[in-house]
Amino acid sequence: MSDPLAPLVGGVTGIGSVPGTDPREAAATVVGELEVPFLPELPNRGIGADMIGRSAGLLVDIGFDVSTTGYRIGVPDGRVARLAGDYLERDLDAFEEAYEVARRRGSGTVKAQVAGPLTLAAGLELPNGHRVARDRGAMRDIVASLAEGLVRHVADLRRRCGADVVLQLDEPSMWAVVHGTVPALTKLDPVRAVPAIEAAELLAAVVDAVRDAGAPVLVHLCGRVVWDVVRRVPVDGAFVDVTRIAAADYEGFGELVESRPVIGLGVAPTVPGRRSPADLAAPALRVYDEIGLPRRDLTRATVTPVCGLADSPGIRPILDACKEIRTVLAEASVE
Repeated sequence: MSDPLAPLVGGVTGIGSVPGTDPREAAATVVGELEVPFLPELPNRGIGADMIGRSAGLLVDIGFDVSTTGYRIGVPDGRVARLAGDYLERDLDAFEEAYEVARRRGSGTVKAQVAGPLTLAAGLELPNGHRVARDRGAMRDIVASLAEGLVRHVADLRRRCGADVVLQLDEPSMWAVVHGTVPALTKLDPVRAVPAIEAAELLAAVVDAVRDAGAPVLVHLCGRVVWDVVRRVPVDGAFVDVTRIAAADYEGFGELVESRPVIGLGVAPTVPGRRSPADLAAPALRVYDEIGLPRRDLTRATVTPVCGLADSPGIRPILDACKEIRTVLAEASVE
């Protein structure tokens, strides 16, 4: 039986969002350019296509719509829920078609990505306008609903492509949930911090459900990282923007590199410039050197863009930069 993570080790992939609004063009590009293509997200289409709306559309038996301040759950048969479902269905159809046209059906690994439960809890509103993160019972409901929806999503993508599926959970709001900085409805009623142990249990419940369904799970740490949460969750790896790693992150990142099979390094900028591949690879080399990680470990790193690719003028130059950076890291690993 093949290892679905193997193509990611020492490889290149994207984070999720891409510029433009055409799902067929986006799918054809990532399938044609990458050994591990990802199901593209096109947030420039508007409401229902961004990270929170797309992920809310995967919730089972929890309807939603928009309010004046964001996405609100507890709305049966919401218009935006239908719109988000339509967007996702079109994206899946386009991806399946591109995979078929490329004659890749029945083989390989594909990646899907959605907002994790902590980020959804921070981004979704309850019917009373408060954030889900304010209500522990509502958070558990989101976890159970998301886990069921993701198991179905992974099975659908696996069936469509005949490929192994790896799931990426985006958690940019992890820090806000654990440190109690999720925006509150009023200043007099703040959203209490969720202890790291509890936050890890919520995230782990989703991870366990997806892994039990046969799909490895990665976490995308695209904001400030709570390493005490990360080390407690049984993910198969993580994607980290190494251009933002500070000395305070070194211990947690070092543990991650030493304990997980997949480590993604976000280094390629979202806007092409005149910097050489060696300059772009420098932050990764610096972090490994300063932590004391052997450079030979760079041979298994997955190279990705940093966040924000939806605002890029084009995806191909960014993916090309990732491939060039991967070559630089591979060469540096044997110096």
